[in-house]
Amino acid sequence: MSAASGAPERAVSALAVADWRRRITALYAEVREATDLPAAHDHWRRARDELFAHHPASPLLPADREAFTGLRVTPYDPAWRFECVIQDAEPRRLDVETGTDGVVPFERLGLVEVPGVGALDVWRLASYGGGLFVPVRDDLSREPGGTYGGGRYVLDTVKGADLGGGRAPWSLVLDLNFAYNPSCAYDEAWACPLAPAGNVVDIEIPVGERYGNGSLTL
Repeated sequence: MSAASGAPERAVSALAVADWRRRITALYAEVREATDLPAAHDHWRRARDELFAHHPASPLLPADREAFTGLRVTPYDPAWRFECVIQDAEPRRLDVETGTDGVVPFERLGLVEVPGVGALDVWRLASYGGGLFVPVRDDLSREPGGTYGGGRYVLDTVKGADLGGGRAPWSLVLDLNFAYNPSCAYDEAWACPLAPAGNVVDIEIPVGERYGNGSLTL
């Protein structure tokens, strides 16, 4: 039992995660409504810094939280914002084995062609709740101080990370300035799907959240 609340510890943890996702969903709703995208991106960065530093569901380990001064997010560059129509692709299934959630199934819905970047597979979570999922791993994942080696998330609607649809029918807003590290980048206890082969590109994507050389860099 939790001494502070009298509630079971597992309930306290679950409620903290639910609150985290509630806040992330609200944050992305603000971003979708914004007309000043650099300001919205800065708000997104500062709000996530606050969550990482103080929220009980922060993925930072206690020792890392003590040293935390802010996530390594690059300034906004409008050249990396795209509206991409989902194109047909051969259906494919991806089963992600996790230590905490069992096997998490995904189905490939299609792909998007991102100008100057390449093709990225668009996945649907094939279990309760559904959700769209677009990760990406770029060449900077091989560089010290670059991007996370397992790839970053551009879209993960089941967790609230949703930039919305584009102006064309069946299109998605993929703004790589908002690419962020999964929780397992900070704590291996978290179970995170990593970018599969169809979401690996052979260019450097210099925007979004950065990482370190195989370990957390603050």
